[in-house]
Amino acid sequence: MNYQQNDWTDWLAAVEFQYNDKKYIATGRTPFELNFERHLWKDNLMVQTEIPRVEKSLVWIQRSWEQATKTMEEAQKNIKRQFDKKRWNPQGPKVRDNVWLENKNIQSNQPSKKLNNKRYGPFMISKDISSGVFQLKLSEE
Repeated sequence: MNYQQNDWTDWLAAVEFQYNDKKYIATGRTPFELNFERHLWKDNLMVQTEIPRVEKSLVWIQRSWEQATKTMEEAQKNIKRQFDKKRWNPQGPKVRDNVWLENKNIQSNQPSKKLNNKRYGPFMISKDISSGVFQLKLSEE
């Protein structure tokens, strides 16, 4: 690309080829292989190849797509499982449940934070304000 970046359309075909030439982790194949049953040649364009019958090619492409779909769904399940490990329980606490209050944003008169309580409570939830935000009924102490 030039300094003014106004010739990007000249590079579009090369970029598209590079994008379609990379193997995807989820499928283990390139988009060329999934769509055309074979990998397109980059260097020697005068190679003799057999032209498969249309029916055979369609069956192969259909199987490739089914396999790619299956592996991508498995990858999505793995990603979801890893994400859900760190996710908070969506059914979480409800009004009138007892919960502990973390000491993260509470100022204390204790000289050493290390020796202070890590959490306070348990306190009863008196009101559900929004998703994950609650009003607690604090004791008089």
